[in-house]
Amino acid sequence: MNKYNPNIHHRRSIRLKGYDYAQAGLYFVTICCQDGACMFNVGVDLRVDPITHTDPITHPNTKTNPNPIIPPNPNHTPKIILNDAGQMVVKWYYELQNKFPDIKCHEMVVMPNHFHCIVENVGADLRVCSNDDLVGNSKLSGDNLLLGNKELSVDNPLLGGKPLLGEHIGSPLHTVVQWFKTMTTNEYIRGVKTLGWQSFNGKLWQRNYYEHIIRDEKSYENIANYIISNPSKWAEDKFYKNEVH
Repeated sequence: MNKYNPNIHHRRSIRLKGYDYAQAGLYFVTICCQDGACMFNVGVDLRVDPITHTDPITHPNTKTNPNPIIPPNPNHTPKIILNDAGQMVVKWYYELQNKFPDIKCHEMVVMPNHFHCIVENVGADLRVCSNDDLVGNSKLSGDNLLLGNKELSVDNPLLGGKPLLGEHIGSPLHTVVQWFKTMTTNEYIRGVKTLGWQSFNGKLWQRNYYEHIIRDEKSYENIANYIISNPSKWAEDKFYKNEVH
């Protein structure tokens, strides 16, 4: 993923009116495809202009449209042109709110080989562990979280996805992520069998995932803008591959 730059990714003001960040119910989550394989796109439109929305832009799968035409982009908003599998990932992301009534979906983006989102546990009640002195020392650096002197990255995510620095009452994040992985994997397998989707090697998603607790408004704004601007930085992304499916 491209390097996180606070001078770039804080340009748009995004506010959650009346939100109490002290409750620690907001999480920045990243899930990567197994082996970094590009599974979710048929193309990329990198024409740049001020970003005006966060809605995913989709396009038919190349299996049904071998010569995809990039749709009009009047706002010149950088976007990933999703295939049917990418659209499926978007669908199951918002299904989280139906499966888990205490989960609310915020900003998200499906990239060719990974997925970013902000999810909120609206019934969260954090119970901070004894090492809460580390909370004030944690910060984002690139796509990594610096926790004291320890760096956690997307390349070395939290094993099992246990909530960072504490736990909350409500739907555990690792349960939410596992359900999302299971639903998307099952539908992807059906797509391979019945729709000719590109097959994957063993697993659709990596076993682990990256999580970061969002603790203040500035952090939320920075991370939300990082998610929104991710498509425009795809060519500079460390996971960049010139592949479409």
